[in-house]
Amino acid sequence: MNRKLHAICDSQGRPSNPIVTAGQVRDYIGARALPGSLSDVDWLFGGRGYDAGWFREALRDAGIWRCIPGRKQRTAPVEYDKCC
Repeated sequence: MNRKLHAICDSQGRPSNPIVTAGQVRDYIGARALPGSLSDVDWLFGGRGYDAGWFREALRDAGIWRCIPGRKQRTAPVEYDKCC
């Protein structure tokens, strides 16, 4: 059985509040548990697997800048900082 580890890391790369999901579960499903543990977070860098409208909105509502590229299947492009 495969597993995925989702974690919030500080600016030094040290993880906190890791969450483990089954390997076949989409990344944005694992992200459902993350917004509650995002206190004192200014930026969130994530892969395309975290591209979900509700997740982007939750981050925006919390005042968190996001750097998450859009999925290739997305019909409307999303803005993100390509330099991050």
